[in-house]
Amino acid sequence: MARTVWDSSLGKKTVMAVSGLIMLAYLVVHMLGNLKIFFGSDEFNGYAHWLRTLGEPFLHHEWALWTVRVVLVAAVVAHATAAYQLSRRDIRARPTRYAHKKRRASYATRTMRWGGIILGLFIVWHILDLTTGTVHPDGFEAGHPYQNVIDTFSTWYGNVIYLVAMLALGLHIRHGFWSAAQTLGAGSRTRDRALKTVADVLALLLTAGFIAVPVGVMTGVVN
Repeated sequence: MARTVWDSSLGKKTVMAVSGLIMLAYLVVHMLGNLKIFFGSDEFNGYAHWLRTLGEPFLHHEWALWTVRVVLVAAVVAHATAAYQLSRRDIRARPTRYAHKKRRASYATRTMRWGGIILGLFIVWHILDLTTGTVHPDGFEAGHPYQNVIDTFSTWYGNVIYLVAMLALGLHIRHGFWSAAQTLGAGSRTRDRALKTVADVLALLLTAGFIAVPVGVMTGVVN
């Protein structure tokens, strides 16, 4: 049964929609956590420490955090795999005679495709930068996330990478939320306008919320 659902285009779109909503929920929480940096190092570092002790003593140290990470990795892999396979299926279904006459992919489709690639690369960089410190060897200090964030956004390339990725994220959310709503049957003539407004507001708030951190560092508000 699960195999049959996965093999269908509708099944893959449903997987994309559900996994996308899981990631969207995480992004909302993650953005709110990031904004704690404006309340000082004690607040931000304390929040980072709390994430590792969440669920104690019932759960062991970092178990809740690793559970979230595993769910997110599964969502990202499922989302990317479904997107790739749907894209390949669309290409195979494209009539050869139209190959050079017009672009079949819409603006939204191209935005989602390239935005997804940009975000995938950013996720890898972001982990290596602020989680493992692999690409942040000089100033990285384990257990000092506040200072690590400041160090990252004190470099031109750190700001450029992050800002480009967040702009791509905003466009991805704007188109993705609308697409997910349609796939899951939430769309209708009476609700379409409201859903588009929600998509626009979510994209704007999340983009602004995430971008506020590097802007805060660049302007000296966070130091």
